Amino acid sequence: MIDPRHPRQTLTYPGSAGSARYLPIAEHGLIGDLRTVALVGTDGTIDWYCCPSFDSPSVFGSILDADRGGSFELAAAVPATTKQFYFPDTNVLITRFLTEDGVGEVQDFMPVADETTAATEADRHRLIRRVVCVRGSIPFRARIAPRFGYGAQPHTLRQFDNATLFESPDLSLALTATVPVECDDLDVTTEFKLSQGESAVFALDRVDGGIEARGCPHIEAEEQFAATVAFWRSWLSASQYRGRWREMVHRSALTLKLLTYAPSGAMVAAPTTSLPEQMGGERNWDYRYLWVRDAAFCVYALLRLGFSSEAKAFMDFLSARVDRNGGGPSGPLQIMYGIDGRTELPERELNHLEGHHGSAPVRVGNDAAGQLQLDIYGALIDSVYLYDKWGQPISSDHWDAVCALVDWVCEHWDQPDEGIWETRGGRKKFLYSRLMCWVAIERAMRIARRRGLPAELTRWGHVRDTIYRRIMDKGWSATRQAFVQHENDNVLDASVLMMPLAKFVSPSDPKWLSTLDALTADLVSDSLVYRYDPLVSPDGLSGQEGTFSICSFWYVEALTRAGRLDEARLTFEKMLTYANHLGLYAEEISHTGEQQGNFPQAFTHLALISAAFNLDRVLG
Repeated sequence: MIDPRHPRQTLTYPGSAGSARYLPIAEHGLIGDLRTVALVGTDGTIDWYCCPSFDSPSVFGSILDADRGGSFELAAAVPATTKQFYFPDTNVLITRFLTEDGVGEVQDFMPVADETTAATEADRHRLIRRVVCVRGSIPFRARIAPRFGYGAQPHTLRQFDNATLFESPDLSLALTATVPVECDDLDVTTEFKLSQGESAVFALDRVDGGIEARGCPHIEAEEQFAATVAFWRSWLSASQYRGRWREMVHRSALTLKLLTYAPSGAMVAAPTTSLPEQMGGERNWDYRYLWVRDAAFCVYALLRLGFSSEAKAFMDFLSARVDRNGGGPSGPLQIMYGIDGRTELPERELNHLEGHHGSAPVRVGNDAAGQLQLDIYGALIDSVYLYDKWGQPISSDHWDAVCALVDWVCEHWDQPDEGIWETRGGRKKFLYSRLMCWVAIERAMRIARRRGLPAELTRWGHVRDTIYRRIMDKGWSATRQAFVQHENDNVLDASVLMMPLAKFVSPSDPKWLSTLDALTADLVSDSLVYRYDPLVSPDGLSGQEGTFSICSFWYVEALTRAGRLDEARLTFEKMLTYANHLGLYAEEISHTGEQQGNFPQAFTHLALISAAFNLDRVLG
C-alpha cells in the first residue's frame, strides 16, 4: 500500500544516501512516441524522461538521484493499493489507485506522429496524463519538478495564458492542466478531488523552435487517447504469431517498437542509462544508442513475427554508414552509433548524481563505441539474409555494402577483439566472434546463390571453411569436453549457445551435447544463465553481476533444438515468472530474482520472441 507521505521505499546499499527513496527497477512501465520514452512507476511517478530524444539529457531523472533528478508525481493523496497494466494491445499505460473511498486511474501515453502529422506537432513530444475517477471519490496530488540537463542545468518558471513554462538554456517545456495549479520558484504542485466519472488532464509539451504552448482540454485528450490506441493496435495487427505465448510475445514486440527512433530507423539497446547491474557497483552503462548487434537481432525477431518495415529502415540506416574503403580500427562499421547516426559517443561521469540506490558512477556516452567486436558482421548479415528471404529482395546498393563487409571479414576475422560482452580486460580470440564471422560469410554466400548475385564465392568459401576448422580445433577444450570462451583456455561462456542456433553445429552433435551439459552444470542456476564467471575470466571490472536474461532464452532454444522439450518448456515458463507485472525485462536477474541493469532491454525481449517462436514450432 502507498502512503502518500512516503510514496517510495527507503533502502540502503553500500555508498547510498539513506534518505533517498527509490522504486525497484521492475516497478515501472514504459510509454513513448518513437522518439523518446518515459518510465512510469507503479506509484504514478515519472522518474525517467529525456526530451526531445532517447539520448537527450534527462528532464525527469529521479530514478538515478531521488533528490536531484526531478520527477512528475501524480497519485492518490490518501493511502492506496496500486495496480498497473497496459490498455490491451497498446503502449498506453494505466496505473490504478484503490482507496477506501473509491477507485481512480492515471492513463499515461504519448501520441505518435505519422506521415500526416505536422512537423511542429511531431516535435512537441506531448506527454499526456489523464486522471479519471471510476468509482466513489478520490483526492489526488501532483508535483511537477523537472531538473534539466541531468539535474545540472538551472531553470526558471513562469505562468501565462493558463500554461506554466519551465525554461532552461537548452530546453523549454510547457505544462497545461484542467485543474488549478500552484507554483513556487522551480516546481508546480496541485491537489484536487474527483468524483465518479470526473477527470483531469495534464499535458507536458516541448515548446522550443517555434512550437507554441497549447492546452489539452478533455475532448482533445480523449481524441488523442483514441488515436494512440488505434496506432498501436494497427501496428500490432501485422503480427503473424498465433502461438501459446501470444500475450508475452506481443508485449515484447510492442516494447521493441517503442525502442525504435522513427526519424532514422535506429533501435536503442535500452532507453535508460546507468541502472546498475549490481546494486552499489560500478557496472553502470549508457544503453541509449544503436548497437549493430542488438538492432540486427531485433530485426530478426520482428521479421519472425511479420514486421518488415522496421527491417528496411534499419538496413537503410546501416547501409549509409558502411565505409567501403575498410573504415577505421573497428572495420567498415562501428559497433554502435548515435540514434541520428553520429559516430562520436564520448563517455563521461555525472558525479553530481548519486546513482540508483547510490550505485555510482552515472555515465552518459559509451567508450565501447571504439571497440573491435567482430561478431557484429555476422549478426548484421544474418538479418540481411532473413530480410531478403522473408521481407523483400535486397537492393543492389545493399548487396554492394554486404560484399564490402564480407571482403573485410575475410581479411580480418582472425584478430583478437573485445567480444560480444564488451570486456574491458583486453582483447582475446573469442569463439563467438569467429562463429559470427563464419555466419557473415555463410549467409552472404546463401544470398548470392539464391539470387544469382555477383560474389567471390570461391574465396569466401575457403575462408568460411578455414574459420570452421579453426573453431573445431582451437575452440574445443578436451579438458572441459566443451566449446569454450576463447582459444587456448578452458573458460565456459554462454555465448556458445548460439552455435546450434546459427546452424554452425548440429544440435545433436556429440560435442555440442557435451558442451550443453557443461554449460548446464557451470553457468545455469535453475532456469537462469550466467554469461561467464568473471572470477575465472576477468573482464576488467570489479564486482559480480546477475544472470543474463538473453542467455537464458538462448538456453531455451538450445534445449529445444537438442530435443529436450520438457526441459526447454519448463525453463521458458520459469523465465516468464521473472518478468515484471507488465511482461517487461531488464538486462539481468539478481540472485534474489530482482531486475538489474538498464530497463527495458531490447536484447532480452528479442530473445524471448525467438525462443517462443521456435519452441512453439517444435511443440506443434
